[in-house]
Order: sequence, then structure tokens, then C-alpha cells
Amino acid sequence: MHQPLEPPGQQPLGYGKCSPVGSDAGKAAGCSAGSEASGGIGKGPVICSAICGNPYAGLVSHLRAAWLSGKTRPMEYRMAQLEALGRFLDEKKQDILDATALDMGKPSFEAYFTEILLCKNNLNDTLNNLSHWMKDEYVDKNLVTQLDSAFIRKDPYGVVLIIGPWNYPIHLLLVPLIGAIAAGNCVVVKPSETSKNTERLVAEMLTCYLDNDCFAVVTAGVQETTRLLENKFDYIFFTGSPSVGRIVMTAAAKHLTPITLELGGKNPCYVSDTCDVQNVARRVAWGRFFNAGQTCIAPDYVLCSLEMQEKLMPALREAITEFFGPNPQESPDFGRIVGDKQFRRIRALLCSGRVAIGGQTDEKERYIAPTVLADVLPSDPAMQEEIFGPILPIVVVADMDEAIDFINARPQPLAIYAFSCDSKVVKQVLERTSSGGFCGNDTLMHVTLTSLPFGGIGSSGLGMYHGKFTFETFSHHRGCLHRSMGREAINSLRYPPYSRQKLGIVRAASEVKRKGACILL
Repeated sequence: MHQPLEPPGQQPLGYGKCSPVGSDAGKAAGCSAGSEASGGIGKGPVICSAICGNPYAGLVSHLRAAWLSGKTRPMEYRMAQLEALGRFLDEKKQDILDATALDMGKPSFEAYFTEILLCKNNLNDTLNNLSHWMKDEYVDKNLVTQLDSAFIRKDPYGVVLIIGPWNYPIHLLLVPLIGAIAAGNCVVVKPSETSKNTERLVAEMLTCYLDNDCFAVVTAGVQETTRLLENKFDYIFFTGSPSVGRIVMTAAAKHLTPITLELGGKNPCYVSDTCDVQNVARRVAWGRFFNAGQTCIAPDYVLCSLEMQEKLMPALREAITEFFGPNPQESPDFGRIVGDKQFRRIRALLCSGRVAIGGQTDEKERYIAPTVLADVLPSDPAMQEEIFGPILPIVVVADMDEAIDFINARPQPLAIYAFSCDSKVVKQVLERTSSGGFCGNDTLMHVTLTSLPFGGIGSSGLGMYHGKFTFETFSHHRGCLHRSMGREAINSLRYPPYSRQKLGIVRAASEVKRKGACILL
């Protein structure tokens, strides 16, 4: 994700003034929410931390005390908090649509689909399966432990920190939060300060639905986030740019804190010569220009032959007109760039190759037209960084082999896309490349399934989530063996004094043998 943390602005750093609601979360949903300066701490307990000098130390300590009390461990408590999250999404639906529209002109269809529907899918999948996920997982045993109990216990980590980005400011904050709550953790969530209206909504209203002893929202810019990261958390989940991801990982390393990084990268899209050009154009244009291109898994550039480039151009132009009309700036279905800094960075990339479609900009509206760049060279500016905007470069390659070599010569991306009527071509791209995720003959759609893990590899990220994988991410898998106090005669075989006979018996009772192998004694 191209989401550098912005310097702290002048937006209010206050918090909603809701009474703690405990397991009756949601009853105070209609309460008034104010704002007052409080060191950037969102709704949650504020405790003096003058002793250590860190403004967030008291908050973290308070949440840790709640976690140590065991309050978050019962399944009933977790379910109640998750149900409260569902009420937040239902009751604040219009507020979410309004806030995302104000922040980046996000069309209501796109906002509802990504920020609400996909969140509810993850939430309902978790509610439907949590009792099963929480159960101890019993494992195979050897002869020595046949009469014992061997199992994996899914324990909560403790107090976890979730740092969200601005491009999907509700979805990419709440989906990790769903898993963190389901796993039994206490949580500090830090929404992006770049999407100011959504940040305010989360800070003022989310904590009206959750137990404030166990969950808190912190509003923070760069300086405050740096201080927040000085505290010891038991797990950190970050979504954003690789550059900020390195900073977060460095801070986590000081406490040996485990971490998930959801980053991004330049996602290639190979289009073979054998495909339905119109279908490819619609699916690629939808994936590239959804949310005005500000999507970490959007196809970042197309790889195709010169012949296919010439076929794609009119098809892409037709698809863009079909989606957004003759003037996309007037379309209610095309968003805007989130901020001035991001607008200027993306606009500078238009000098790459030649503008074949679009290219119009309006700095006042932070509007950049759906744009296709032809004949782009690997050395052009648009190929040096993740675009994260409504620009689609096309790089010409001779064939599939050259496309695969091109992909493999670069850092592993968050997603790879391949289009072909020949399934063997799609399989070749899948088998000969490496990426966080893969989608054949479409874009973006693989992330809509809660049954598939979502995450990066290499510079595109570390760890995975969605559905059960989010619960697993926020759970420590604790290997457990429970033995009887009796049967000491069996145990005596492993005690000194040792003998060859004892070793033979221990080996026979505990050795894992390869299936089908024949061992001659």
C-alpha cells in the first residue's frame, strides 16, 4: 500500500465521550461524541504516564490489566463484542458512506461493497465459526504418548496494535480487528490520519460500541505514532507502504514483537494473445480504476505483445466510456485522489511512455482521469514505484516467457494477474512466478473470498489474514501435552543409567517412520 504516514495536522485529536458499555456494547450508540485535546488518544481510558514519559504508556497498561484479568477470553464475551461491531456497521452505514465520500470522493457503491459488505462477510464468517475455531486441536501421538492428551491451544497474544491505511479506512481497520477480538485480545486501533473524516468517525463512534476497558482508538500523526510504537505490544498488524512498514518492523524488533505487514507493490497483469479482448479490457479497467486506482492489489501495469496492445487500446477506451461516460470527471462513479501530495506524485508519472487514453487532471478537485499509457519502458517513472492511482501503463513483451522473466526480475508483488483463453498459459504464469496472491482471468476478485488467505510475500508483505486466517494470525498456537502422574515404569526407560536396550525400546516407541519404507533389522 502506498500509504506514508503524514505529518500531524491540525485536526482535532479528541475522543468520543461515551460511557463504557462492557458486554452491553452498542446500547450507547446514540450517545453524543465530542472532541477535546487528549494527546491523540481516542475513546478509551486515559491514565497518567508521567513516570515513564510516554503519553500512551498508561493506556497500554490499562488494556494489559484488562487482558490479564481474563475478561476477553470467554467465547461469549468475544461474540458480544463482534456482534457490537456488526451493529456499528449497520447503524453507522450512512456515516461511513458520507465520510469516505468526503475523504476521497468514493462512490457509494464502491464504499458499500468494500467498507461494509466485505467487512460484514468477514464478521459473519467469524461469528458462524468461532466456537469451532477456538476448540483445542488434537494431534497425532507416538506410542509413548498414546495414553496422554496432545493438543494445540489457540491463545490470545495479549494487547495488540492495529495500524490502518487511508485507502480503505474502515475495511482495512475492522477486518484485522474482527480477528483480534475473535482471538481474545485487547486492541489499540490507529486509523489513518490522512482520511480525516473517517478517522474522526472511528474515533468518536466505534468505541461507543466496544468495551472501553479492552479496546481503544488512538488518533495520531507521525510523531505520536512513533511514541505509540515505543510501547511494548504483544502483536502489531500494519497496513501501509513498504517504507513505513520498515519503520514499524524496526520498532517491533526492539521488543521482539511478532508482526504482520500488509504492504503492496507493482502488481503485473499479463495478457496473452489468445483472449477475449473486450472482457479483458472491462475486467482490467474495473480493477485498475476502482477507488480511483488507490487499491493495493490493483493491476499496476499490463504486459502484452505489441499486437495485443493495439487491440487493447480501443477496448479499454470503450470500457472506460461504458463505466464513466465521455467525461469521467462528471461521473458519480469515479473517485478522487485522497490528498494534494498524493495527487502531485501521481500526476508526475504521466510523463511515462505516451498518453493513449485520458491524461486530464484537475488539481483543485484532485482529479486524474482514467489513463492508459502505451509503449512504456521499464526505465520510465511509472515503472519505478507503485502507482496507486488511475494510471495503467502497458509494457510490450515478445511472449509469455519474456513476461515471466520480467516479473521474476522484480520484487515479489502482492498480486499477479494473467489473462488467456488457454488455461495452460494461466497455469504457467502461476507456476513460474511468486506473489502474495494470484487471480486468473480477472482482477481483485480473489480477495472477496474469506476462504482464501490474503497477504504479501517478500517486500509486498509478511503474514496473512481474512476469515479464519485472521483469527489464526492473532492467536498463539500453543503446543500442549498433558500426561498422567502414573505409569512411571514406562517413563523409566528414558532415565539414566542409559543402555543400548533402553535406546532400542525408546526408538521403537517414538520414531516417526516414512510411509512405505522398509527397514531391515
